[in-house]
Amino acid sequence: MAEQAVRGTGTTRTRPGTFPEELADALVRIQRLIRRRLRGGLTGPRMRGAEVELLRLVESRPGIGISEAARELHLASNSVSTLVNQLAREGYLVRQTDPADRRAARLLLTGAAEQRLDDWHRRRTELVGRHVSRLDEADREALRAALPALRRLAVHLHEEAEDGGTHRDEGVEEP
Repeated sequence: MAEQAVRGTGTTRTRPGTFPEELADALVRIQRLIRRRLRGGLTGPRMRGAEVELLRLVESRPGIGISEAARELHLASNSVSTLVNQLAREGYLVRQTDPADRRAARLLLTGAAEQRLDDWHRRRTELVGRHVSRLDEADREALRAALPALRRLAVHLHEEAEDGGTHRDEGVEEP
């Protein structure tokens, strides 16, 4: 079992890590390292995590509305509106009036956003692929076999958030 440092009031003690802690720590560390490595090759200004999440959501669901995007990202509608305004000013998002409801906007990516996301996807795939290829076949197969379980875990986390986060955790590290 892994040992983790626990910092208190001037002292450090160790305690055994539990499987959920170890899994969460590994996933957070991998995501953080990927994000840091990809920042180095950026061609444009650095984007905040929420901006990238919104662009990726619009990429997967062109025409999504602001309220629906807010629900999907678990953000307040006014926060998403602010993100939309910023990304529109920077030339990454276009707001189109919804023909069914003239008060609502539908979000679409611009060519610049598509290019930036394509570059990011390509660079992320190359980075992860390069490091996965350095693992032995048993480790690669273990990671491949874990993908369905990790996807199900993501679904459960998403469902809990949709249900109002009945098990909200305080002090959780945010990206």
